[in-house]
Amino acid sequence: MARKSDVTRPRLSREAIVAGAVALADAEGLDAVTIRRLAQEHGVTPMAMYWHFSDKDSLLDGLAEHLIEAVKLPAPTDAPWDAQLREVLAAFLVAVRPHPALANLTLRRILAAEPGLEIAERVLELLQRAGFTPARGAEVGTFLVCSIITLVAADPSPAPPRPEVDEDQARRDKLARLASLPPERYPRVIAAGPALVACRDGDDYFDLNIDLLVEGVRGVRRR
Repeated sequence: MARKSDVTRPRLSREAIVAGAVALADAEGLDAVTIRRLAQEHGVTPMAMYWHFSDKDSLLDGLAEHLIEAVKLPAPTDAPWDAQLREVLAAFLVAVRPHPALANLTLRRILAAEPGLEIAERVLELLQRAGFTPARGAEVGTFLVCSIITLVAADPSPAPPRPEVDEDQARRDKLARLASLPPERYPRVIAAGPALVACRDGDDYFDLNIDLLVEGVRGVRRR
């Protein structure tokens, strides 16, 4: 006869574990994601987790695949290769940007998970159309993916405001420090001071960096 707890408690699924791990990483960072912690979050023993993930490495692989599967790869069009490449990079950014603590994990599985292989094939096909050899295309494509991951992991957008900190005063203090620099040595830093300490618009920041990446590929191609 089944115990009451066995009847009323829903079966723990792989998807539920991954969703819980993503939420935990978003809130507390990747170090907080452990088998034991997730078991506590789901009200089960660690042994129940091992039905789905044999160890933390396999859990991290699952998180990587979750992010890669979230990439909505745009359909091929007749647009120029560089315009399509930009759309692919933007789609990858949209998937990983909400999860900066997990972004680096995508490199673990991008050539192992089926959706990752589709992304790689598409990028390499566009770079081949641009005139790159397979070897050089692999180098450029790897650089592009790593650059998007780095942009997300090192997002300079301001953190959520802390009640104990006067953010406006902190910015004024930073600006004052820059303005007090020797003008003969740092004239450009002083002139750019307001922009350097201002709260960046996150969308504009990422759009600019994707433009820089694609423009860089165009420049290498022209050489």
